[in-house]
Amino acid sequence: MDSPQPQPTLKVLVVDDSAVYRRQVSQALAYHPSYETFLACNGEEALSIYREKVPSIVVTDWMMPDFSGIELCQRIRAEKGLPFAYVIMMTSNTDKGRAAQALEAGADDYIAKPFDGSELLARIGAGRRMVELHRKLQSKNAKLEEQARTDVLTGLPNRRAIEEWANKQLEGASRHGFPIWMVLGDLDCFKQVNDTFGHAAGDAVLRTFAETLKHGTRASDICGRLGGDEFLTVMTHVSAENIELTVNRFREQFASLSFPFSGQSISLTATFGVAGIESGQRWEFSELLCNADEMLYEAKRAGRNCVRVRLVKTVEDLPEQWKSGIRNDC
Repeated sequence: MDSPQPQPTLKVLVVDDSAVYRRQVSQALAYHPSYETFLACNGEEALSIYREKVPSIVVTDWMMPDFSGIELCQRIRAEKGLPFAYVIMMTSNTDKGRAAQALEAGADDYIAKPFDGSELLARIGAGRRMVELHRKLQSKNAKLEEQARTDVLTGLPNRRAIEEWANKQLEGASRHGFPIWMVLGDLDCFKQVNDTFGHAAGDAVLRTFAETLKHGTRASDICGRLGGDEFLTVMTHVSAENIELTVNRFREQFASLSFPFSGQSISLTATFGVAGIESGQRWEFSELLCNADEMLYEAKRAGRNCVRVRLVKTVEDLPEQWKSGIRNDC
């Protein structure tokens, strides 16, 4: 039979102005190598250690020289960006009302002084189980959140993820005046692939087009799938003089590929519409996307397999539905 795997080390912060109680708690944990103990004698020291070491369990006294364990618990709960910590409050006051007050302040458990070492270990063990459960839930939630922002077929970000990222970049472009471009790509005659060779072939084409865009997109930019055979790349810090050349690389790389379907070798092309700003003006994601969409249709009318670019400078450059105040999604 396989021997049980050792438990991962868990950090425990012990806070008490009494050296005697600090020593009692640390000695109770010393025989368990799965715990790493940190000691603090007041609230300020505890907060400093908490922010630096990020313990999973905090065992704190109620009464301390600078501020109470209740306030420490409240400050821990107010910390942003740090993982969940299980808080156990210690006090020599056995009044049940004090226990309720501790729990209302955000503590997870309560133990009276003087405490029995085995009881303390049992409560810390319960805290470990809660921390591990919380971590599992966080991991599952993170995976679900990632799935909600990912296109299933291509693995690229979906529209929601692209828009969130682009809005942050638009704010930065407005403040700092760097260029930002919406590059809308659409496969030419894609329906014929599905009709002639089947949807599995169409999916293979979409995945290949996605890989072409992903391979050519810098880590500082983003590309994703809006839906169907439409893909959007958001690019920053590319000048108006270079944007068409940059997008043409995508177009040429994809056009150079061949697909072996049903004993045939076929090539496909893509058309791109591009819209962007250079001046640092504040534009909405939807406004620039509408501009890119207009450029895409202009490129389609020009014969497909080409790139059309619009540099948006004023409201006069917007499509008519935007000038008139009708903001329908393109």
